[in-house]
Amino acid sequence: MPTEKFSFRGHDGGALDARLDLPDGPVMATALFAHCFTCGKDIAAARRIAKRLSVAGLAVLRFDFTGLGHSEGEFENTTFTSNVDDLRAAASALADRGMAPALIIGHSLGGAAVLRAAGQIPSAKAVVTIGAPFDPGHVTHNFGDALEKITSDGVAEVDLGGRPFRIGRDFIEDVGAARLGPDIGALKMALLVMHAPRDTVVGIENATEIFKAAKHPKSFVTLDSADHLISRASDAEYAADVICAWAQRYLDMRRPAPPPGVPEGVVRVSEADAGGFLQDVMAGPKHHTRADEPETYGGTDRGMTPYQFLAAGLGACTAMTIRMYARRKKWPLAHVQVDVTHEKVHAQDCKDCADNGAKIDAFRREIRLDGDLDEDQRARLTEIADRCPVHRTLEAEARIETVLVK
Repeated sequence: MPTEKFSFRGHDGGALDARLDLPDGPVMATALFAHCFTCGKDIAAARRIAKRLSVAGLAVLRFDFTGLGHSEGEFENTTFTSNVDDLRAAASALADRGMAPALIIGHSLGGAAVLRAAGQIPSAKAVVTIGAPFDPGHVTHNFGDALEKITSDGVAEVDLGGRPFRIGRDFIEDVGAARLGPDIGALKMALLVMHAPRDTVVGIENATEIFKAAKHPKSFVTLDSADHLISRASDAEYAADVICAWAQRYLDMRRPAPPPGVPEGVVRVSEADAGGFLQDVMAGPKHHTRADEPETYGGTDRGMTPYQFLAAGLGACTAMTIRMYARRKKWPLAHVQVDVTHEKVHAQDCKDCADNGAKIDAFRREIRLDGDLDEDQRARLTEIADRCPVHRTLEAEARIETVLVK
């Protein structure tokens, strides 16, 4: 997916560095992502979630707050309120481009910031928090012995994750005074709270308080054994999948008209992991799955293989064709089950094959028909299975045109 450099003016007029992850196609909606405390727009969780959302048709803006990453300004002069103002500035910059954000996502303290900022962003329709504190002042427990020095001297250096940061007294006072309960209760939009029960940085009780303070529609999804930074790729991908599925209920993600002559639209397959074989498979904005290979073949076994997709198409089409015929005949068919297997066999095992020396693809269908059907009806429905359009496509010769797109 294309990523575009983006910059805008933050709360103090300084230039904030951002990345706009765009879908490879029309933009269905826009999301704004706020990173965790002292992190940055390029943290692994932000990159992975943004990529997954862009595959689903969303543009995602992720940026460095004032004084972090490549953004201008002094971090020691920032506060929780200034982070909220930076978020509002980001939303305004997107709106000026005609891409006002409908989805606001915040991770950790960024989650607390979006809970306050969302009500001040007119275009926002849905909010997602990931590992967010209910009390923003919770972050000060990371400062240890430096907290007293910050209070007395006005500023002090704090080691956070092996990196030194200068924290100012204004930040301590501002974050300590922040109360999110009223902001959460006043949200007039959907809220999704995501949190890991084993989060040792921001405890799960924070998710409970956020959820209790919110009005419906609200949802909670556990991130199971994920760490606070959502550092494992599988955890970030799971979070992104849930966000995509959830957000579609609340965002106006209208599917564009398919290209002429292609009534079912475009199925897009894009690499999800360049180091293996994992693929993101999208059919419009609503339908997503993954393709992969087994671990024994160098994959990670996180999706069906290409041949399993082919078998699934045959099985699904077979069941639909049988159901359509039984419905038209008003026969008492209660349930259809189709088991499909695939293997390569020598063409000499196929009496109808022209080249008996080659190997061919052999699909085996086992069809189970439940219901009060007589033998003639069962036989007829079995015959109808061969009229399945995918069956006919697999039996016929197909033409595949390949075009290299620059």
